[in-house]
Amino acid sequence: MSEATDRPADGDAWADACAEDLEAEKARRRARYGPQPGSAAEELRKLVDAVADKVSSLQSPLLGVAAQGAVQQVIKQAKSAVEPVIERNPELFDHLAAAGGELLAAYRSAVEGQESRWTRTAGGAGGAGTAKKAADDPSDPRDEGPGGSEQIDLD
Repeated sequence: MSEATDRPADGDAWADACAEDLEAEKARRRARYGPQPGSAAEELRKLVDAVADKVSSLQSPLLGVAAQGAVQQVIKQAKSAVEPVIERNPELFDHLAAAGGELLAAYRSAVEGQESRWTRTAGGAGGAGTAKKAADDPSDPRDEGPGGSEQIDLD
């Protein structure tokens, strides 16, 4: 043991023990929860492969051999266009997935806020009594039209 650090002098042994512990914990979690999802790029690749497999397995007698060949060609072109992008920019898809999650959270927050305002304005009970009460309330945001009524001549 080194007096300065109170650890074994061999730093590699410490790192090796930590790595072994980490691998053991990962194995325990895989056994308990199943495999972790891959990166967004890996998941996109799996999606493209699954869609390609599904489309290629659909054989309709209405399409004919020539149309099925064209579908296969389109699938190959799509995969060949997507693969290089995934290979060159795998972290891009992680960022896009994170941004999508943030957009979803923002949308959910906005919807929940609006729903709480609606239920607070309507009194939460619904029905004619609360609608009348909301219509008489001058601070009701739904009543932004001109005050009063006017007659419309249809002749």
